[in-house]
Amino acid sequence: MTAGLGVMAPTRTKRIGTIDRPQTHDPRNQAPMTVTTSTTKEPVGSATPDVTIIGANDSRQNRTREMQLIPEAMARAHMHDRLREAEEGRQAVRLVAARRMQRRAERASMRARRALAMAVMH
Repeated sequence: MTAGLGVMAPTRTKRIGTIDRPQTHDPRNQAPMTVTTSTTKEPVGSATPDVTIIGANDSRQNRTREMQLIPEAMARAHMHDRLREAEEGRQAVRLVAARRMQRRAERASMRARRALAMAVMH
């Protein structure tokens, strides 16, 4: 291809992505990283195998169903604790009221016994 003056026009070559400018930002569409053995100085087979994307969707999901239910479970446990504390508080109030009424009844009983004893004595 020549432009008007005999100079070669730039051709568009298909560029693969680089580290700074990846072809895509989606990890599922990126090519897996490969390491050549000539640069690593390790025996063949000693390195860990290349990462594949099979099952990667499961590991990529950082919010599983259980994790989504954690706040709900924590709120339920918090409510349960608050209800238990409220019930204990109500029981304590009822116990105090029952003791107060028992003392009042004992005082009334003592007054009645005194009154009866005074009536019998005179």
